[in-house]
Amino acid sequence: MGYHSLDELVHLAEEKGQRISEIVLAEEMAVSGLTREAVLEKMRQNLVVMREALQRGLTEGPRSASGLVGGGGRRLQEKASDGRTLTNDLARVIAGALAVAEVNAAMGRIVAGPTAGSAGVLPGVLLPMADKLGVGEEEVLLALFTAAGVGKVITEKATVSGAEGGCQAECGAASAMAAAALVELAGGSPRQAAHAAGIALKNLLGLVCDPVAGLVEVPCVKRNAGAAANALAAAEMALAGIESVIPPDEIIEAMGAVGRLLPAQLRETAEGGLAATPTGRRIKRQLVGPTEAEGEV
Repeated sequence: MGYHSLDELVHLAEEKGQRISEIVLAEEMAVSGLTREAVLEKMRQNLVVMREALQRGLTEGPRSASGLVGGGGRRLQEKASDGRTLTNDLARVIAGALAVAEVNAAMGRIVAGPTAGSAGVLPGVLLPMADKLGVGEEEVLLALFTAAGVGKVITEKATVSGAEGGCQAECGAASAMAAAALVELAGGSPRQAAHAAGIALKNLLGLVCDPVAGLVEVPCVKRNAGAAANALAAAEMALAGIESVIPPDEIIEAMGAVGRLLPAQLRETAEGGLAATPTGRRIKRQLVGPTEAEGEV
């Protein structure tokens, strides 16, 4: 039952009349030797951490040690609760993604899905939307298996590392995982879930990784919010029957190729992009001191 592409995942699900999550869950059972209940329990532990991080981010508004980020998720959630946002559902998704990413920046406990730097996307999308859709915990757990299946394929065919492929590999992969999971949560088909993943990933193709001062804070936290909003857009399109002209697996392969073409300055080294702006360099000097490379000792 092994799979190495989204096309194979979709084929297996359609052949068996199941959702993608069931295919991924069955493979995990086969690989781990655990029962269905035991595998679900392990995923439930991840869900507990996601909920705790979301709750902490939205209520405490933790700040990072640098002071660069913090409290954004809580502020936006408060605005959404008062009905003062332009799009309430989207605002709650963005607030959740910000909140969990801020917990990560404040050295809190998160689920790296697929990475710590993109940890806000999955819970930011799935938890508010699960509440809106009125689905139970097991449905959310299964949706996380769909996300995991997409993440596995991206990892095998390309990368989820910012150092290897830029932020398209981190927030892009997380957005694809969340989009596919949300489609399944909303009752979409395996094919729609795969196309949601493809649409989400191609929308962020080429996104660079340029953390200011080398910290997973600026622009990382707000990119989680953007990736979450992108996942919502991709899911909406896929659920309406809109498909990607370029097959999802080819999009993943293209992402890997684009990542290899990115210069080192745009792959987590904090030497290009926003990190190299005058303000980015000033923040770095304030936080870590002048460097010899800048002509200062």
